[in-house]
Amino acid sequence: MTTLLQRDIQTWRDIGGLHTAEEIAHQPAIWRALAGILRKEQATLAAFLGDALSNPQQRVILTGAGSSAYVGEIVVDTLNAAWPAQIRAIATTTLLTHHELYLEADAPTLLVSFARSGDSPESLAAVELLRQVVPGARFLNITCNADGKLARQGANDANTYNLLMPEGSCDRGFAMTSSFSSMLLAALSVLGKDTDLTRLDTLAQLGEHALRDWSAPVADLGSTPVKRVVYLGSGPLEALAKEAALKILELTGGRVMAMANTPLGFRHGPKSAVTTESLVILLRSSKPLARQYEDDLLKELQRDSVALRCLTVGIGGDLSADAPVWPDAWLAPLWLLMAQQYALHQSALLQLRPDNPFAGGIVNRVVQGVTIYGHDQF
Repeated sequence: MTTLLQRDIQTWRDIGGLHTAEEIAHQPAIWRALAGILRKEQATLAAFLGDALSNPQQRVILTGAGSSAYVGEIVVDTLNAAWPAQIRAIATTTLLTHHELYLEADAPTLLVSFARSGDSPESLAAVELLRQVVPGARFLNITCNADGKLARQGANDANTYNLLMPEGSCDRGFAMTSSFSSMLLAALSVLGKDTDLTRLDTLAQLGEHALRDWSAPVADLGSTPVKRVVYLGSGPLEALAKEAALKILELTGGRVMAMANTPLGFRHGPKSAVTTESLVILLRSSKPLARQYEDDLLKELQRDSVALRCLTVGIGGDLSADAPVWPDAWLAPLWLLMAQQYALHQSALLQLRPDNPFAGGIVNRVVQGVTIYGHDQF
């Protein structure tokens, strides 16, 4: 075990959090393994993608549900700025209800699906929807489960490429942790212009240092009860703030309410949610201009003296790392390590079982109870 956990294996086992704790801790190893996979598959992936990203008529849709949708939201603007292709992040949960706003039958389309299990009803239905509405659509499945329905149904399809994440990335715990970060880094590596995979090795080393250096202060932070947590982030880190907030909601079984926003947008109403039992966590951007706005809001919150505490994570933050000046999307997995740890400790503080905070099955690891309706019925 790494010092991240601040508990021994047996203690985590006793309180029902061992899977989640291990899956947070092993992420740097997963990122190194991902680099190895991508080195082996680089040529075949390049052949599958061809010159699609260089085509201004090409549409690329990054999709998933819940955390998997946030993967697409974090990387989309970085990728879209790099290529002539039209790259958008559209959740499966939106595609299925309003596909006519996003799909055109005669537009060349690549659907990039992010899926931990590959068994989500919406993920499977989104693929089927495109097969029906966009003849000739192609599919890149970035998934953690070779045995999932998504991977199996595309295994022998020439228009589908299954990119499997490293063994161990298909989290056994309720919350997505290593699955999330591995799929995010895979998307940036495969669809980005920077093909230097040594960046993953560097990030893995930074992750190990962060786990070592942050574990004690984050465990201490997580030992204090709170009622609300606010995550703030600029640009791609806004979507990271959404994922961080979701981790709190999931692992505390909804007992700690969480929200996400941008530092500039926070003043426009959402700031009213801050109380004396609120923790505000600002995810620091690597972009100096964004940090100026972040600093202004931080000073304002400190002057207000309402929040229980304001904490900064990232470049120049209270919890920081000696990271290169990379785009925010690339650094997002590093800052997420803090949010995952914090949610885990809050779950333990509330005496829940972090590997399954919803023992009654109200919310499930793989979503259940979804009825899929035919798009041509209405």
